[in-house]
Amino acid sequence: MSPSRQQGVALITVLLIMALALLLAGNLLRSHRLALQGTTQSLHQVQLRQWAIAAEGWAAQLLQEPGPASRNVNLSQEWARRPLPLVLPGVELHLQIEDLAGRFNLTPLLAPGKADEIAWARWARLLARLGIAAIDLAPLRGVEVRDLSQLRLLPDMDASSLRRLEPWVALLPLEAPLNVNTSRALLVSILEDMSESEAQMLIERRPLDGYPDAGTFALVSGLKGRGISAHGLGVASRWFRITAEVAAGSSRLRLVSDLELDPKTRQARVVQRRFLSPIQGEPLP
Repeated sequence: MSPSRQQGVALITVLLIMALALLLAGNLLRSHRLALQGTTQSLHQVQLRQWAIAAEGWAAQLLQEPGPASRNVNLSQEWARRPLPLVLPGVELHLQIEDLAGRFNLTPLLAPGKADEIAWARWARLLARLGIAAIDLAPLRGVEVRDLSQLRLLPDMDASSLRRLEPWVALLPLEAPLNVNTSRALLVSILEDMSESEAQMLIERRPLDGYPDAGTFALVSGLKGRGISAHGLGVASRWFRITAEVAAGSSRLRLVSDLELDPKTRQARVVQRRFLSPIQGEPLP
């Protein structure tokens, strides 16, 4: 091989080595950048969790004030002023508190023994209002059901039906009544066979500080003659859901916590805590 050809081969070899080195360096830099991004995102998620838990603690303190622990829980109390904005530098945080006793309590229908006929009738009306076919809860009776997702074990419960049902039901202790001071029109309508518009009129006429007791609610003029029973109804609650939504930059997080207040000490106990990702593109409230 001539000297000139040898020099050409050597030059090509050097160029190939340099190209390979540049390619490797580029891959290393790209991997390093991705690692940094992953670390940054992880740190953001940790911060979001800390802020969300701090918001949960603030809401728990609010609930522990005399109002929610009293015998009358209603929407005029401070906890019900929602959404509750909390101001943090560089952070968007919104907080909502819901009285879970304002939902239909499924526990009496899942308890062993004879079913509550009034509760069963209200359950049937709720399904009809939501456009859901009859659902047989018998397979879960006597089974410890701690999360609504367990309802998917029922043969008649599909994902679509569960999504429609979830905002209206809760799994509370057996004795927990439906709070007529915080329940929404659809749930009021299932107490007796009335239209949602009639129920909405009752909601609009509901006293600002709520009814003093379930008996008074059952006797209001709009319900006379309907034979609505105060059975399973009440005006108090110890069960609340706190939803904290936090956003910082492109990172977002939703914390959903279910709390129970001690009837004597008013101390809040976290029954369940779930960290969820907000739906893509969904704005904070």
